[in-house]
Amino acid sequence: MTSMRAAALWAAVCTLPLACSDTENRIAPILSADDAEQTTPGERAGLELVESFDGLGFGFEGPHGYARGRNPSDNSLAVGPNHIMQTVNTRLAIFTKKGELFDTTGLVLYGAVPTNTVFKGFGGTCEARNNGDAVVRYDQLADRWLITMPIFRRSPERPDQPEEWTARDRVFVSPPGIPEQPGQPAPLFVPPPALPDSSTSAPTRRQRPPQVSGPYSMCYAVSTSSDPMGSYYRYEFLRPLFPDYPRPAVWPDGYYVPTSTGDDIVQKHACVVDRNRMLAGEPATEQCFVIDGVNFLNNADVDGTNEPPVGAPNIMMATGGTQLEEDFDDDGIYVWSFKVDWEHPDGTTLTGPEKIAVAPYRYLCDGQLTRCVPQPETDQRLDAQGDKIMSRLVYRNLGDRESIVAVHSVATEFGGGGVRWYEFSVDRDRSVWLRQQGTYAPGGFFRWMASPAIDRLGNIGIGYSFGGTPHYAGQRFAGRLVNDSLGVMTLGETVLVEGEAPQENTLRWEDYTQTAIDPVDDCTIWYVGDYYKADAQSYSTRIGAFRMTGCR
Repeated sequence: MTSMRAAALWAAVCTLPLACSDTENRIAPILSADDAEQTTPGERAGLELVESFDGLGFGFEGPHGYARGRNPSDNSLAVGPNHIMQTVNTRLAIFTKKGELFDTTGLVLYGAVPTNTVFKGFGGTCEARNNGDAVVRYDQLADRWLITMPIFRRSPERPDQPEEWTARDRVFVSPPGIPEQPGQPAPLFVPPPALPDSSTSAPTRRQRPPQVSGPYSMCYAVSTSSDPMGSYYRYEFLRPLFPDYPRPAVWPDGYYVPTSTGDDIVQKHACVVDRNRMLAGEPATEQCFVIDGVNFLNNADVDGTNEPPVGAPNIMMATGGTQLEEDFDDDGIYVWSFKVDWEHPDGTTLTGPEKIAVAPYRYLCDGQLTRCVPQPETDQRLDAQGDKIMSRLVYRNLGDRESIVAVHSVATEFGGGGVRWYEFSVDRDRSVWLRQQGTYAPGGFFRWMASPAIDRLGNIGIGYSFGGTPHYAGQRFAGRLVNDSLGVMTLGETVLVEGEAPQENTLRWEDYTQTAIDPVDDCTIWYVGDYYKADAQSYSTRIGAFRMTGCR
């Protein structure tokens, strides 16, 4: 379907920019899958690319180490006033950002180091073990950095470990991993300069030791200032269930971190840790619900400095369907309301799910861990993670309305892959409704594994992987302005980086990309994703910054 036809359907209901925010007019048309599909690019000029440089990955050389990343990359990015922090799988690095302190963006200040370096001297499992799937955030509301790192191997048994958790209506409280944590804030450990790296191949996985019957852990580090090279408060919380695929989200009353028990069981965890006490360096607690029969969860993550209304519960979403049950289609997005009570955990509530009807969709390539996106010069296809809402589920309080944007990867009419995107509105009574939707799929190729952001004007930007023969996998960006016709990515597609070679060693591609809003102007959208250089033995990552017309 063309973007013009989609815009006409939306205009029938929403003739003014904010018309759909009125309760009596808020029911948007539920398009067919074909009607929602945008097959032509936006007619406006593309987004302005203001920065672009290589991050962690093949060819990276930092003052403290190298980064020949394993697959998938587990790419994560956070941006502060003067720095950029990136984690890729098990490695962390900090770069300069042009501004008050530096005149150049992309110089390596720190790294690459094992992610658990931030826990040096803390003790416990977080210091002893490094792990992939670490995620970083910059908390704009507090001007602090947040680093989360799950531990995927059980520790030895200990008397204070939690009993097994099962799905129920009440919350579980995670025991602290370190007595009297966090203790005094610890300066970020700076290792000695790295020796020259003579290896050109990707690292191999070491044999894991046998599992024991103790707990898993979730590790948190919260900076004491806006300087990521400064000091951190550190926390460890014990969990009895495997804490896979964490997605931390900033909300005034907590850092919300959904996780998954594993790829062979339909069970997820909705967790939250006490943000305010962590920011103050005080003893804190973590609370978790266990939910059976749901897809991967994402919690609303605040963009900007306008907070949600005081006391507003966090909003959590998931796609429908169940890949393990070969249910690859749905016509809804499922919504929960998560209200934490730190003083009385029995008062913490998780309400839902409520189904919000959307245009029907089918998972791209029937879900995760499938051979999906074709590449030139190889029979190896790339995974699309098509079963889930991708990081981040972004929230912004625009003053006159509250907006949430979600994205996932769907099959398209022409046999490729597209980015299905939604903008939801939140009413004063905290009900959530669909404001607009679309599937961005010009040209019939593959666009997948996206990540969205909302700038301070309400413009929406989405970064994603782009590929499909004859294109090697690379990274692109599209967007729309706040007052444009609803349901359409109206800005032309901007290329961040073109792939130069196929990935042949594995189907695993990224697992996720990520956006971050620049806290200085609240306009610039940063984004990171993978690509292959010609003749490289492993992937590189490209970090870019985009800005939309009128936002400065």
